[in-house]
Order: sequence, then C-alpha cells, then structure tokens
Amino acid sequence: MTTGDGSKTIHMPDLNEQYHSKHGALQEARHVFIKTGLDFYRTEAESTTALVRILEYGFGTGLNALLTALQENDLKIEYTGIEAFPVTKEEVAAMDYGSLLEAADLYNKLHDADWETPTPITEKFQLTKKQLTFEEIDFNQEFDLIYFDAFGPRTQPELWTLEIFERVYKALDKNGVLVTYCAAGQVRRNLQSAGFTVERLPGPPGKREMLRARKPRLF
Repeated sequence: MTTGDGSKTIHMPDLNEQYHSKHGALQEARHVFIKTGLDFYRTEAESTTALVRILEYGFGTGLNALLTALQENDLKIEYTGIEAFPVTKEEVAAMDYGSLLEAADLYNKLHDADWETPTPITEKFQLTKKQLTFEEIDFNQEFDLIYFDAFGPRTQPELWTLEIFERVYKALDKNGVLVTYCAAGQVRRNLQSAGFTVERLPGPPGKREMLRARKPRLF
C-alpha cells in the first residue's frame, strides 16, 4: 500500500497491521530512527568513537538500514538486522525504496547480502542479517544503538514484554540508546522495569509521541 508521503509499505490483512506508518513510511523512519536515534547518539550521547554498532529489531523491508547507510558523516557503522520472517524478493521489488531514494544499487546490496555473514555494503557500512526470533536474541553489551521496530503491541504484545526488554538492555553497551515509534504506557513501564531511563518525545506525522530509552553509564 502507498503511505501518506508517497512511499510504500506492506499491509498484512490478517493482523490489520503495516510494516510502517500509513501516514508516511519514509518520514516515520527518518524521524524515529535517524533523527531521534542515530543523530542523537552521534551528537548527544558522549560518544568518543568513530564506530557505531546498531542492532535493529525487525529488519523487515530494509528501509531503516538503507536510510542509515545513506547518512553522510564520518561514522563507521556495523549494523545487525534481526528478522524472523524475511520479506520476499517480490516484496523488496514492490517497495522500490532504492528508486525512491535514488540508491537502487545500495538497496539491492542490502537485500542480496547473505544471512548470518558480516557483509561490507559500503566503505563505512557493514551489514549482518540474522534470522532469529526476538526470544532467541542473546547479545551481551555488543551495541551502542537499538532500533526497536517490531509490529505494535496491539497485534503482537509478546514482542514488547519485560523479558524482551531485559534482553535488549543486556545487548546494549553502557550509555546505549534505544528508540522506538511506540509510546504505549505499558511499553514505557516495561522499559523502565528493565533498567532504562525513558523519555517521551514528539512522534512522526500522524503519531503524537514516541519513546527514547537510555541505558545508564555503568562504571
């Protein structure tokens, strides 16, 4: 389906859910994950390294990875995308984000990369795609920034539990940051119970709020 800003997303009738906001897939991804996530980490999170390690919960159509790879800065990015049910080649082609962003070769490289293998996509961007459920994720302080882009708690509440966020907390290094489009009260409370400091922020068009969570610096 075509969203409000002209970009496309995948609609799943059985869940009455989309991969991205119906108000605008592209503008939602830019606002939540790039502006409020990557840009914030780079400028505000006291990072002293030229390398940022990103973990995405819900690789999906690859839009967040594509936008991240297109950022023009001096950062080197190691990007890990988790997806239990990869989209099909036909769905990748139908999204056509590569043409929309004038980055067709880059978009194709992201989706052609082998699963489970670190793959250099550009000089500054390395991608590792892992086919895992959220319950199987077990990283230990390996990431600086997490894009949490699961289907919403209305349709899949099991992806937003305290147990899941405890694994997320463990995966982040000290002073790590998590961003998500979701601002539900129970999600915020689960993040706090897992140990995060959580703030509500203005959401993308069509959504009043979103959440950003910080893992305290541990000495």
